[in-house]
Amino acid sequence: MAPDKFKGCLPAVEVAAAVARGLRRARPGLDVVELPVADGGDGTVAAALTAGYTAVETSATGPTGEPSTARYARRGDRAVVELAAVVGLDLLPGGRPDPLHASTTGLGQVVRHALDTGVRELVLGLGGSASTDGGAGLAQALGARLLDAAGRELPPGGAALAQVATVDLGPLRDRLAGVRVLVASDVSSPLLGPDGAAAVFGPQKGADAAQVAQLDAALTRWAAVVAAATGSDHAGDPGAGAAGGTGFAALALLAAEMRSGIELVLDLVGFDERLAGASLVVTGEGSLDAQSLAGKAPVGVLDRAGSVGVPVVVVAGRSLLSEAESRAAGFAGVLPLSALEPDAARSIAHAGPLLEETGAAIARRWLA
Repeated sequence: MAPDKFKGCLPAVEVAAAVARGLRRARPGLDVVELPVADGGDGTVAAALTAGYTAVETSATGPTGEPSTARYARRGDRAVVELAAVVGLDLLPGGRPDPLHASTTGLGQVVRHALDTGVRELVLGLGGSASTDGGAGLAQALGARLLDAAGRELPPGGAALAQVATVDLGPLRDRLAGVRVLVASDVSSPLLGPDGAAAVFGPQKGADAAQVAQLDAALTRWAAVVAAATGSDHAGDPGAGAAGGTGFAALALLAAEMRSGIELVLDLVGFDERLAGASLVVTGEGSLDAQSLAGKAPVGVLDRAGSVGVPVVVVAGRSLLSEAESRAAGFAGVLPLSALEPDAARSIAHAGPLLEETGAAIARRWLA
């Protein structure tokens, strides 16, 4: 059982548990391994915890500065930190967006806590961010000083980057010395321009057309100042636009390695080791569609399982793929909950029992 979350409905852990109940009900004694996954966004820390990592809590500020408690996962000298769990869209007070001033400062505070307690390998799950600050808040929380032309520290948020004149990276570099940073993300956008962080993702965070232009101009200045300070320009790198430009800061300032979100998470949770001896893999996500085939969790699971000849079945809230598309992708079967309950609201409300029924159907059809 290796599903992703059903967004807005059930976390991956509960999806896996519900389908597993149905499998065991239809086939008592069946050996079912529950290994929920994620694609680098929300659910990444939960996947690590299910796989045996230890939860660590620390104080951090939310996307607009409100105090909160954040959780990350740790095993040995490796930590898994998830942006969405600290400064994500879902954490905006009252759900009110603040596209110009929301920041990644809280993410940096969590990373700093992990580094200060001895972590030497850091996995950053990027996705679901509330801000478009180019990762400036992350950098500031790790010790970087962002100054305007008068030598004043910049306030949080993407809009403030229009005033950045210089950046002092000394304390940040000291803190990151000898640390390996891996970024889990399925976004390939650059930082700037029509395919960049502000233009593509800004509207999802509440930015109107004028604010998108304002943020893109501010990010352009930020990128230029960083390039001058580091001697290299990462604004055009694939993934630099991830999480409101946090990918850019990770690449340019943390010397991060970009990895496919699902590929990195599968490695983190030991998927290949748990796959040995399996006769079937069940994966899933809330909506299976063309975007899923571009590298989301179900396809990542399919690629790993398919490489050793294990068939993969998908459970989904709904599927927008035709039977021919699903078959061409390589799935042994697709079972959407909408086939049992066509009404979307009722399907979401009763997702647990419907997934259990689906698990029983899988057992009868593929494990007879």
